[in-house]
Amino acid sequence: MDEQKRITPEYITELKEKEVFVFGSNLQGMHAGGAARMAHHRFGAVWGQGVGMQGQCYAIPTMHGGVEAIRPYVDEFIEYARQHPERQFLVTRIGCGIAGFRNEEIAPLFAAAKTLENVSFPADWFSMM
Repeated sequence: MDEQKRITPEYITELKEKEVFVFGSNLQGMHAGGAARMAHHRFGAVWGQGVGMQGQCYAIPTMHGGVEAIRPYVDEFIEYARQHPERQFLVTRIGCGIAGFRNEEIAPLFAAAKTLENVSFPADWFSMM
C-alpha cells in the first residue's frame, strides 16, 4: 500500500464527488472555528450535529475531554470507513488546533485505519500510528 497516495492535503478547499472531509468538532455541533467552520461553510456539516457523517464530511468530537474520551468516536469513524470503501476519507489534524492536542496524542488513535486504503492522513501521522 502506497502511503504517499494517502496523504491528506494541508489545506482542503474543495472535494471530489466521493471524498469526505474528516474534521474535529464538539459534541454540540457548534462548527464555529478551524476545520469545523470550513466543514460547515463548504462541505455540509450540520449546525447542532457534532458526530458522524453529514453532508460531505464526518465529524469526530474532540472538545469534551482527553484522548480516551475521543477514542470511541475515532473507533466509530474507522468502522464507518471500513463499511464505505467507495468513499475516500480525508482525515485532517483533528483535535490538534483549537482542542489543543498534539499530533503524537491523536495519530495513534487511528492506527487501525492505517491499513484502510480509503483513509488518508496528514503526512507525518503515518510514522506516529
